[in-house]
Amino acid sequence: MRKTAREPVGSAELRAGETRVVIAPSLGGRIISLEMAGREWLWQNPAVSARQPDDDAPYTVATDGGGYDECFPTVGACTIPTWIPRYGGVELPEHGELWSRSTEFTLETQPRGADGGALRARCIWEGERMPYRFERTVCVEPSGAAVMSYAVLNTGAERLPFLWAAQPLMPLTPATRLLLPEGMRVRVFAQQGIELFGPNAEHIWPRLRTAAGVVDLSHPDAVGQRYACTLFFDMKVGQAAVEEGSARLTVTFDVHDVPNMGLWINKRGWGPFRRRSSAHLALAPCIGAPDTLSDALGAWNAVHWLEPGETRRWTLRWSGEHVVPLD
Repeated sequence: MRKTAREPVGSAELRAGETRVVIAPSLGGRIISLEMAGREWLWQNPAVSARQPDDDAPYTVATDGGGYDECFPTVGACTIPTWIPRYGGVELPEHGELWSRSTEFTLETQPRGADGGALRARCIWEGERMPYRFERTVCVEPSGAAVMSYAVLNTGAERLPFLWAAQPLMPLTPATRLLLPEGMRVRVFAQQGIELFGPNAEHIWPRLRTAAGVVDLSHPDAVGQRYACTLFFDMKVGQAAVEEGSARLTVTFDVHDVPNMGLWINKRGWGPFRRRSSAHLALAPCIGAPDTLSDALGAWNAVHWLEPGETRRWTLRWSGEHVVPLD
């Protein structure tokens, strides 16, 4: 196990070929390094030191050091509407519950086969404000692909509404290029420093209308000097990618299991650390939209439900490759 100055004691490393995944169980199961195709893909906030999460502190102020978090049963802080049986009035924190919960962490070797007996790292969280058991298992295949398998069980007696999003924060540079299927509907959730005609406005990817004209968000660094926005896609194809020069990171999934994609772009346009931090973005496969469970239950009508005793399963496959830059 290799350690660096930014890796807390207790981190676990999985690797094969050029791929290296480092998980910190003490940081709510956060993935703190994702190396593929010769580069580190995860952004680290230079203004924040990694430390044990505190559920009572705002996520963005106390612990947002970057990396890759799992957000469940909401992404944004919200209060569940009172008309929801059993859970009406429950207040959910920013980024959901998992980032601040201790995990049951295990490392195990898979039976020999296609994966060659690779190590698997499993994190299990138990819900606090709502009754559920959330599990993520990470395995790095001999090919170098990082496969993340998920399962969530409703352990309560009532239907459980939820959102889930993987949120890997990545650097935003002049070379960043976003590869999503052209022609998809894009819906605005939040904006700052850019006029996209407000929440709920709809656009067609990748050329979005602004008050100043049309911009191509597939090259987000070129759009403006300082701005931020959160967008959501209804995915028709289960694939999206980020390119940085000659390296590409691709995520694939089944759209029947993971029907949405969130895109968070922050070119120093938002946040308590905007004067000290680098620009970054998140390409976030998700189940449901937008960021808050209350909005998903309301106007967006994009919430998902777990029946009592039901288990939902899905998988993400992250892979890196070397490419020839197009421009």
